[in-house]
Amino acid sequence: MSSVHVTRWWWVRHAPVTNHVGILYGQRDVRCDTSDRRSFEGLATKVPEGAVWVTSHLSRTIDTAAAILDAGSPVPVDPGEPFAEPDFAEQSFGDWQYDSWDDLHAADSVEFKTFWQNPGCNAPPGGESFADQMARTATAIDRINSQFQGRDIVAVTHGGTIRAAVAHAMQSEPVMALAVTVDNLTLTRLDHISSGMFKGQGGNWRIVGVNLPPV
Repeated sequence: MSSVHVTRWWWVRHAPVTNHVGILYGQRDVRCDTSDRRSFEGLATKVPEGAVWVTSHLSRTIDTAAAILDAGSPVPVDPGEPFAEPDFAEQSFGDWQYDSWDDLHAADSVEFKTFWQNPGCNAPPGGESFADQMARTATAIDRINSQFQGRDIVAVTHGGTIRAAVAHAMQSEPVMALAVTVDNLTLTRLDHISSGMFKGQGGNWRIVGVNLPPV
């Protein structure tokens, strides 16, 4: 018999990027709108005390985490937190970043047609596929699970990153994960169970909730 360790992930998508509506900003560092105090206060009441805090390296996640903490969430245990994890960045759309889906559809390029043949596994020109994002996200999750086993982890990241985390938990195909809705300032809860009570069991995930409203 072995001990069971449950690592609880509290995923939050960053605040809206209001001046880039309809634009594929991907890994470009654009600012977000943190004026929705009510939502931040709601999130602050939902995340646990004593958690490890992590963001991506992009300012919209860093600013969102700071706004949750400012709204009354417990101060991170480690003064070095929230720490930035580059592998939790949004999907890179390469040459399409700062284009809109409408403009890309109107241009009707060969690359655009090829992308939509399998949007989970095909990459935009100069960018990465969602499958690529899933792989790097899963690697970071597994590493953080090992480092902070049995802890609560508040991860303020991106829509694509959270879809990738859900896909990792469910072991689903990339194109299936793209159907998961993740709105701004919503909470997604995933638990990782490190080992079962008997040899050969464990290493499983539990889906607690996806796209939960902040208030």
